[in-house]
Amino acid sequence: MKKTTLLQNVKNTDRKWWVVDANEKNLGRLAVKIADTLRGKNRPDFTPHSDGGDYVVVLNAEKIKVEGKKETDKLYIRHSRYLGNLKVQTLSEVRTKKPIRILQDAVSGMLPKNKLRAKQLKRLILILGDKNPHEAQKCVPLNLN
Repeated sequence: MKKTTLLQNVKNTDRKWWVVDANEKNLGRLAVKIADTLRGKNRPDFTPHSDGGDYVVVLNAEKIKVEGKKETDKLYIRHSRYLGNLKVQTLSEVRTKKPIRILQDAVSGMLPKNKLRAKQLKRLILILGDKNPHEAQKCVPLNLN
């Protein structure tokens, strides 16, 4: 009897499309499920060094919920690499100016810090509002339990 292991690669991957409504969902719990789906960890043929995850469409990305005092205490820091150009914003400021950044940064921090991260983040589609422009791909609802 021949024992072989099926290794996942881009050629033998059939990518699915998942949709999730982020309305009143907890930021951390939702980001974990999205990151696992983008990486492909929910698939039986998961291989850590290959990019075999699925597409995830997130509706109502601006209505994500956080607990406690994170609305005022959580900081988003960026630097332009010029002297004295450190920009610090709270979560409430980011929510008013660019609400997609909240979920994008949370998911990005949960993905591997290598060349696969950029490829996997391209399959994350964050949408303001509840109109899904990717209905033609027959998106399946993502189970968050």
